[in-house]
Amino acid sequence: MAILADKTNSLNNNDGAETPTTTPTPTPAPGGAHYSAGPRRMHGTGLRGQNLSRQSNQFEGRFGRMFRTLPAAYHTENELIALADKMVAPAEDEPTPETERDDEENLGISAGYTYFGQFIDHDLTFDPASSLQRQNDPDALTDFRTPRFDLDNIYGRGPDDQPYLYAEDGVHLLLGRTLTGSSHDGQTRDVPRNTPEEGAPKRALIGDPRNDENVIVSQLQATLLRFHNSVAKTLARRRGGVLPPFEDVQREVRFHYQWTVLHDFLPTIIGKDTVQLLLPELKHDGKREAVTQFNPHLRFFKPKQQAYIPVEFSVAAYRFGHSMVRPIYRLNTTLPGRQMIFAETDSAKLAESLVGFREFPGNWALDWNLFFDIGEHTPQGPRRLQRSYKIDTSLVNPLGHLPEAVTKGQASLAARNLLRGLSMSLPSGQSVARAMGLPVVPDDKLRVGKATAAAQAANDNPLLTDISPNFTDNAPLWYYILAEAQQQALGTDGKVNDDAHIHLGPVGGRIIGEVFVGLMWADSHSYLQQHPGWRPIDEFTKNGRFGIAEIIKAARH
Repeated sequence: MAILADKTNSLNNNDGAETPTTTPTPTPAPGGAHYSAGPRRMHGTGLRGQNLSRQSNQFEGRFGRMFRTLPAAYHTENELIALADKMVAPAEDEPTPETERDDEENLGISAGYTYFGQFIDHDLTFDPASSLQRQNDPDALTDFRTPRFDLDNIYGRGPDDQPYLYAEDGVHLLLGRTLTGSSHDGQTRDVPRNTPEEGAPKRALIGDPRNDENVIVSQLQATLLRFHNSVAKTLARRRGGVLPPFEDVQREVRFHYQWTVLHDFLPTIIGKDTVQLLLPELKHDGKREAVTQFNPHLRFFKPKQQAYIPVEFSVAAYRFGHSMVRPIYRLNTTLPGRQMIFAETDSAKLAESLVGFREFPGNWALDWNLFFDIGEHTPQGPRRLQRSYKIDTSLVNPLGHLPEAVTKGQASLAARNLLRGLSMSLPSGQSVARAMGLPVVPDDKLRVGKATAAAQAANDNPLLTDISPNFTDNAPLWYYILAEAQQQALGTDGKVNDDAHIHLGPVGGRIIGEVFVGLMWADSHSYLQQHPGWRPIDEFTKNGRFGIAEIIKAARH
C-alpha cells in the first residue's frame, strides 16, 4: 500500500508496471500442481518512473511530491536495517489457536480490508503501456496512465482490444473454473487462466497480472468479475431483457466501486471523522436527500495540472497495510487447517501457501464471511471472523523473510520499505506533521514492536531512539505513520488496551484521505463529477448501506 506527497505544485510522476523477471524451472508439487515458472511480475519491484528524484517543479510524470520543500530525512542504511530488524516479529512455534483470542488482532478492521487495499493500490498504479512503450519511456515521462479509480485492472483495455477477457456478447466478463469449499457460495469462481505447456503454471488472463500475486487478491479479482456480470444482468432485467451496452455496465460498476472506496474502505482505514472533514457531503449522500455537488476540503494534495501519485503516499503512507497482514489465514471451513502466506523456498511447501501466479487447489474457495463482516460467523473457532493485525510498528515474521519466489534481493519487507524511503529522499514523519499543522508524537512515545499488552509487559518494545540517536525528532515517514496509529492502543494510563480499534492517525489518515478524494475529484468520469446524486442499485443495498460486503453478496447472484 502507498504514501503521500507535497503542498507545492507537483506535476505528474509516473509509477509503472513491475519488471518481469525469470524464475527457475518449476518443480512439480504434490497432486500435479506447479508453483513457479517463466516471466512474471515479482512483488516489491519498482513501478515505472517511481525511482526518479522529483525535486524540480518542471518535472512531469506519474509520481510527484506533496511536500516538495521539506528536507529529506537523513539516515544510514545500517540504521534503517537495524530498525527493520526490530520491526519484524520473532518467529512463533505455533500460531494462536482459532479457539483463543489473538491479541495482535485489530477489532476495528476485518482481515479482508488488507487485500481490498491491495486491490485498490493495483487499480491506481495500473500501467497499461506496451513493452515497446516501456522500453522507449522507462521513466514514464510521457507514456503513462493518470491514476484513477476506474477498475482498469478488471477491464484491461476493453472488449475491442482484449476480447479474450470477455464473453462473445462483448458485455459479460469471462470467469474461470468453479471452486469448492465455501459454505456460503457454491458458485465461487477462479479468474480465467491460460492452458500452458505441460509443467508450466497456469497464468491468470486478467487486466492486471498483479491481481494474481496471492490467492486472496486473486479471488477478490474474480469476485469483481462476477459483480460486473451481476450488474449486467440487473440492468438487462430493468430494460425488459435487453442487454445494455458494455459502457453502461462498466460505468455503473465503477460508480459502485468508487462509492465503496469512499463509504466503506476509507472510513474503515482512516476513520469516519477524517473522511467527512475532507468530503462533508458524504454525511448526507448515504441518506435519501440528493447531493447536488461535492466540495472537497483539500489542503495538501492540489495537483495544478494532471493528477499524480505522491511519493509520500506510495512509498510511505499507503504501505500501512503491511502491518495488517496475518501470517496465516483460514480460507473456508471445509479445509482441515489454515494456510500460511509464505513458506520456505521449496516447491511442495510453496504450493500449500497463499503465493500466487499459479492455479491453486480447487477446494480453496474463499468463504468471504471469514474475511468481511457479512454475517453468520461465531466468536471463536473455524467460523470466526478473522481480523486484520493491528496497524502498528510490527510486521509478522514471514514478511521479514520473503522467499525468492516472491521477490529478489533484500528479503525483509520492512527493510525494503525503509530503504525505498531513503532512496526517494522522503522527509521525516515529524517534519510532515509540522507542515500539516498536526501534533507531533514525542520521541518518548515512539516505540518499536507489537501494540499488545503482553509485549508492553515484557518490555519488548524499545524506543526508536534506543536503536539510534539519529532517529531523535527524525523518524522515517513510513515508520512514523505506523507509530502514530499505534498510539490509539494506549489508554490514559499509558497501558495498552488489546481491544482498541486502531485506524490511521492524523498524518497517515490525512495523506491517504486527501489523495483518494483528490484523485477521484480530479477524474471527470467519477460519480463525484458526473452524477453527484448517484446512489447504488437499491436491491444491492442493505438498510441503505453499500460497501464491499454488498459487492460480494451481489456477485453471488
